[in-house]
Parts: sequence; C-alpha cells; structure tokens
Amino acid sequence: MNQELSHAPTPVRQFTTLLSSTRRGARLARCLTVAQLAAWQCHFNHAEHIVAELANNAALHGRTAGRNFRLTLTVTGATLRVEVTDTRGDVLPTARHADPDAESGRGLLLVEALATRWGTEAGPAPCKTVWAEIDG
Repeated sequence: MNQELSHAPTPVRQFTTLLSSTRRGARLARCLTVAQLAAWQCHFNHAEHIVAELANNAALHGRTAGRNFRLTLTVTGATLRVEVTDTRGDVLPTARHADPDAESGRGLLLVEALATRWGTEAGPAPCKTVWAEIDG
C-alpha cells in the first residue's frame, strides 16, 4: 500500500510597520510588539526587550535624517522572528563588552542572552537588517 504523507502548512503570521528613527519610534515599536503578540495570542519570553534594544539601536546608530526604520514580526510555528531594518548598512552592529561604569553599550549582549539566535543581513543598499529569533 502506497500512502502519501501530507504535511500541514506551518502557520505564519506577519506584521510590518515603518517607524520614525527616533526614541519615540523605538518606544512605539516595543508597544506595537506587545499589542500584536497579544492580538495573535502568542507569548514569547523577552520579545518586548529584544524589540526595544533593536529598535533603540536603529534609532540611535542606524539613523539617517528623514529615513524611517522598519519593524517586522513573523511567527512561524513556535518561532518568533524580529527584524529591524535601518538605512545605515555601512554600520554593522557587534556585541561588545562595555566598561563597568558605562551607561550604554550592552544592548546586543542582552539580545544575545535573551534570543535563541540573532544576526545581521546586508542590503538592499543602503539598508541592513538586524534580526533575532525566539523559539517558543
């Protein structure tokens, strides 16, 4: 007897928005993430913190005057992928250890600690995307 295995498609939910490259835009990214995940009835530990760090970095380090950054949330199966795209592809982020007295510089270390995995993707010019995934 020959049976074909059928695989149910993995559910995919996606949310994308453009936000101003400002502190207000970064704060709105965090708030929209909380609201969208609640609307989808999805709970991913630390998603709010990861989005806050990536959005803050886009507003601070990835800012080009007059250009927005894009937040994309994608849920595929039990994984949330957060993408923040800015217009400074020439400035790639790296996790670095800040001086003990420094008031900033630990954001990507936090992302590294909270996410299952994270990385960067170049392009299209002049953009870059910093992404993080959380397995639920």
